[in-house]
Amino acid sequence: MKLLIQIPCYNEEDTLEETIKDLPKSIDGIDEIEILVIDDGSTDNTLDIAKNLAVDYIVSLPNNRGLAKAFFAGIEKCLKVGADIIVNTDADNQYLGSDIKKLVE
Repeated sequence: MKLLIQIPCYNEEDTLEETIKDLPKSIDGIDEIEILVIDDGSTDNTLDIAKNLAVDYIVSLPNNRGLAKAFFAGIEKCLKVGADIIVNTDADNQYLGSDIKKLVE
């Protein structure tokens, strides 16, 4: 089973790294965990931070289109790369990475 954790972002340079580091590296029953960052036209260093953290996938929207459009772009990419399970989380580390296991269950 392949889990993709998608993170829509708009100007999240201050919190993205902490959010990504908090994500689970393994979950029982999941063979692969990959991370997708959707940069929704950020005007700060969000995109550079995502690249430096070597996330698995980045979708970069040319300008801010809003959360719904970013979320949809992420879902399309997740399905294209063969995700069996997709979990969405916020880039501001609002949710605990440890809660992803509960969502998957």
